[in-house]
Formats: sequence, C-alpha cells, structure tokens
Amino acid sequence: MHGAAIISSFPGADTNEIGILRTFKDEKERDAFYNSEQFNSWEAYASTLTEPAVYRQLTGLEAWFRSSTPPPRWKMAIATLCGVFPTSLFLYYATGSLLKDLPTPFRLLITATFMVGILTWVVMPMVTKILKAWLTRTKNTQQIHT
Repeated sequence: MHGAAIISSFPGADTNEIGILRTFKDEKERDAFYNSEQFNSWEAYASTLTEPAVYRQLTGLEAWFRSSTPPPRWKMAIATLCGVFPTSLFLYYATGSLLKDLPTPFRLLITATFMVGILTWVVMPMVTKILKAWLTRTKNTQQIHT
C-alpha cells in the first residue's frame, strides 16, 4: 500500500462518518491487501464495533464527493469548476507578483502545489457541502420537486 488517510466529518456536520482512503500502486497490490489475513482479521474485529463498511473504488474526482453513490461526472465537473476557478483567480492575484521572476515551470509547480492543497483541504469540502443537495439529487427527486 502506498498510503492511507483518515477522512472525518467537519465539526457540526450532519454525519459521524469516518472514511479511510487507501492508495495502491495498482490492482494487484490492492487485491493482495484486501485478501490478506491481517486485513481480514482487522475487518472481522472492526465489524463488531461499527456499522457495516462500505467500499468504493475511487479513481479521481469522486474522492471529493463522499457519498455511497457519487454524483454524475458532469455534476462533479461543474462543482470542481466552482472550486478551481475562484481558487485560480485568488492564486493569480496573491502570488503572481511574487513569482513573476521565476522560470515558468517553477511558477506553475508552486501554483499547482498551492492549488491542490487549497482545493483538497479548504475549497472542495466547502463546495461539496454547499452543493450537497444538488449533487445528490437523483432524476426521480428532481421530477418530484419541480
């Protein structure tokens, strides 16, 4: 396994959900982990303490959209744009003059590093919280509410 992170709800959130995001080099490494005796022993023990676990394989943006069923990709794209555009404007004005003398690859690396950090820990959690009702609305509930 390449790494793991624990994702918990913000204070005051509607849920007590805690997630474990595990990163693997490839499917072979992932399958070996989930089929290991150590993982299965831990899973058996943890099941006596918690609700049944829900497993989802995340391959990209859906990691920001924590729910049992991720929203359609077009909604994830719009929500991501709602986070990326203002963040990129902020970074342009906040760092542009400070980084202007650096070579372009370094400027882009620094900006991208800030962008990923701000999106991951600040902006996208807020965007997904604000847009939660729209992101999780299904076609059936849209017809009922219109």
